[in-house]
Amino acid sequence: MPNSSKKVLRERILTLLRNQKEEERLTKSLAISNKLFQMVEFQKAETILFYASFNGEVETFEMMKKAQKLGKTIGLPGIIKNKKKIVPTAVKSLESDLEIGPYGILQPRRGRGQTLKEDHLDMVIVPGVAFDRKNNRLGRGEGYYDRFLASLAPRTVTVGLAFDFQKVDFLFPQGKHDVPVSCVLTN
Repeated sequence: MPNSSKKVLRERILTLLRNQKEEERLTKSLAISNKLFQMVEFQKAETILFYASFNGEVETFEMMKKAQKLGKTIGLPGIIKNKKKIVPTAVKSLESDLEIGPYGILQPRRGRGQTLKEDHLDMVIVPGVAFDRKNNRLGRGEGYYDRFLASLAPRTVTVGLAFDFQKVDFLFPQGKHDVPVSCVLTN
């Protein structure tokens, strides 16, 4: 998919995300959450990196709270903007351990949480603007997650979360740096 087509698709879906009614977003997010928690891989996972949902994305904060109650170690990505890098960081308190990061997204407060080693992550919950039938993802265009996903151990399960309107037939062609996720859960 040429860059101009990616840009058009990205803008169209971001608009749909922003314009979705909050009640509808939460209802659909709950359906997606239920699918996630039923996955055998999720049930076996001890350490899970989530993302902090914002701007209409699938709601992840309730998922993180529930995962913590199940005794799982949860983390969130810390962003190092000048290196375009994700640093997975453990989060104990969703109320006091977060701050607003470079893109207006909540991230671990500096110096609060322990850095999680990529090879210790059992599962990574991955945001995306769009996903296709082959689990390729269209991100926000900065490449943070593609670089991060490429660094994970092969055993790490990566799960995209998306509303039904974020699923497309194909995102083609994929660039050499694009990394698909293991599976995508939708409402």
